[in-house]
Amino acid sequence: MRTRTSRLSTVLVGVAAASVALAGCTSSSDADTSDSEESSSSWVGAGKDASELTFATNVKSMAFDWFVRMAEGVDEFGADTGVTVYTQGPSQADAAQQVQLAQDQIAQGIDALVAVPIDVSSMEPVFEQALDEGIVVITHEAATVENAVWDVEAFNDVAYGEHLMQELATRMDETGQYAVFVGSLDSAAQNIWMDAAIEYQEENYPDMELVGDRQATGSDQSTAYSQMNQLMQTYPEIGGMIGGDAYDVVGAGQAIEEAGLSDDIVAIGTSIKAYAEDLIRSGAVDFISSWDPAITGYAANQVALMVIEGEEISEGMDLGVPGFESIVIDGKVIMGSAWNDVTLENIDSVEF
Repeated sequence: MRTRTSRLSTVLVGVAAASVALAGCTSSSDADTSDSEESSSSWVGAGKDASELTFATNVKSMAFDWFVRMAEGVDEFGADTGVTVYTQGPSQADAAQQVQLAQDQIAQGIDALVAVPIDVSSMEPVFEQALDEGIVVITHEAATVENAVWDVEAFNDVAYGEHLMQELATRMDETGQYAVFVGSLDSAAQNIWMDAAIEYQEENYPDMELVGDRQATGSDQSTAYSQMNQLMQTYPEIGGMIGGDAYDVVGAGQAIEEAGLSDDIVAIGTSIKAYAEDLIRSGAVDFISSWDPAITGYAANQVALMVIEGEEISEGMDLGVPGFESIVIDGKVIMGSAWNDVTLENIDSVEF
């Protein structure tokens, strides 16, 4: 496989050094991957030069810095390979709008659809339509997807959920009440994280207790703020929260800070420095973790190109992207090996 990382390395400088190798990720046999491998002759882009291909990346919303950053990685992929690429998303995180956008992209005659679904179930019919028309479908944050050739993840979702719980429990002295937040009850990756976190707590921290329903915020900071305020009123002894969406821990942290409870309630979750820095510095947010979406945007598009070109994707191979030097495959899910943790101690050295 040819190397396609010349420009990517300049955009993602330092990311590979920050990667944390995962232990315990499950691997699959060659037979496990056979269902995800398709003959290159079945794709409308097969036989075209890279410069003749068009890939659309469909994200939850371009109003989020997260997906603006992802678009940088997508653009780098296009510059490196010659593929025409573009990234689009609804003006807000709305599943119906995302479906319509995907249908519009398919109608434009694209060769590959790379998608980060708000609601996997809502997108399945349009993914099926794309596959029926010979369009390669690659997803991200959608490990449960059925109608895709591959799903590309930065890491093992279960391991990441367990990691979040370990960080929460350490800061809560392994005791007390906590709540969990997700952007959507239909967000595949975020709910896998929370399922894994809760299961890990039940098995390892018996003095901790999950309270309240799973909080679904709609990827909205103000909703997370309101829900955290309600939780603090309903459970005055609550001692922690985990956020799945990038805005969850930010909204919850604001509520905690305004209540004067930064020293009493631990707030951690998936987010980025651009969103959470002020709250980390004030102490209202204790810890955030994430991955660089520019990397996954690049990697997912690269996988789409490999499928079109008929390249075999196998366990342990190097995709030529930081964090994907030795991939793990589970069914149709391709996993890298990195997440990036941010606390007050290292925030000055974090770029994204």
